[in-house]
Amino acid sequence: MIVAGVMSGTSADGINVALVKIATREQSAHPRTGLQFKLLGHAQYSYPKPVRNAVLTAMNAKSASVADLARLNFLLAELYADAVLATQRKFRVKAELVGCHGQTLYHQGEARSFLGRKLAVTWQTGEGTVLAARVGVPVVSDFRPADMAAGGKGAPLVPFLDYFFYRDSRIGRIAQNIGGIANLTAIPAGGKPEQVIAFDTGPGNMVIDAIALRLFAQSYDRDGCLAASGKILEPVLAKLLCAPYFLRRPPKTAGREEFGREFAERLLKLCGRADKRDVIATTTALTARSIAHAIRRFAPRRGNFAELVLAGGGAKNKTLINMLGHELQPLGIKVRSSEEFGLPGQAKEAVAFAILAHETWHRRPSNVPAATGARRGAILGKVSYV
Repeated sequence: MIVAGVMSGTSADGINVALVKIATREQSAHPRTGLQFKLLGHAQYSYPKPVRNAVLTAMNAKSASVADLARLNFLLAELYADAVLATQRKFRVKAELVGCHGQTLYHQGEARSFLGRKLAVTWQTGEGTVLAARVGVPVVSDFRPADMAAGGKGAPLVPFLDYFFYRDSRIGRIAQNIGGIANLTAIPAGGKPEQVIAFDTGPGNMVIDAIALRLFAQSYDRDGCLAASGKILEPVLAKLLCAPYFLRRPPKTAGREEFGREFAERLLKLCGRADKRDVIATTTALTARSIAHAIRRFAPRRGNFAELVLAGGGAKNKTLINMLGHELQPLGIKVRSSEEFGLPGQAKEAVAFAILAHETWHRRPSNVPAATGARRGAILGKVSYV
């Protein structure tokens, strides 16, 4: 079965599409997971600037126009459809199913009081029925709520792919994605699914992008060149790492609610009148050090972890990766790229949602309760038919 996976992350920089051929359970070389796949092609499409601005404005907003949110829901579906159709034309492949994560506007994995009830909630926008109508095949979307209904945090969901793709009988591997938010999946040597630990480590590119825009009028720090020219403000970094999120034990999930506008403003305030190059160097070090601290604190000590496999847009930030390598050196962990395993880092999350959609289509659970904290396995997503 050929499935198109569609991903647009918390950085809100655009849309990733992966066309994936997934074997049936009977054909699979992985009987324990029933999965085998081949990436047929992937492509990226930037959001038009007004659309990105609208998405960023809507994220974690204290107030918003209901009409604009409804329009954005349908507009994003049209853009997702354009991206899928363009990718199909580019690779001359027709998908039979689409798995679309949607654009997260709000994610609150911890239950909080609201009108007399304690609720954990999430919202991914991008109307699945519109996407199905435009592409002409069924669509699975809105994956997170089913896990939350089963008592989970609704994230992370990519560990389902990480487990069967990166597991090894001899060495432990940590799959580290650095998107807007950074998240890891720790897979002990020879580990079983219930031994996997996965959670959001904290900011990935999100705060770096915010500081690059604020101080340098650039949407991101290309190759980490800006950060490379500055020095880390250690007292500021130490204060930032005392944020409650970093100390909380997994399962846990983060978003702009924790590391959005308010966090960036606090960082700038702590930096005071420091050189702006030092500010972005410190911001970059925050991502690197928070990842390393998470591994030290929460990765199982008997996991025999020897490798960290990087994916996501942050893997292109050379300064960030150098900082991360330096932090991990005392732990004896080698940094590798997802490309070394035959899976392009920029395509990984889109591939994951293609696989999750495939499992949903076959009515099989695809959350990892050990990662999300759910009480049970859950069939994820909602199906929109043509």
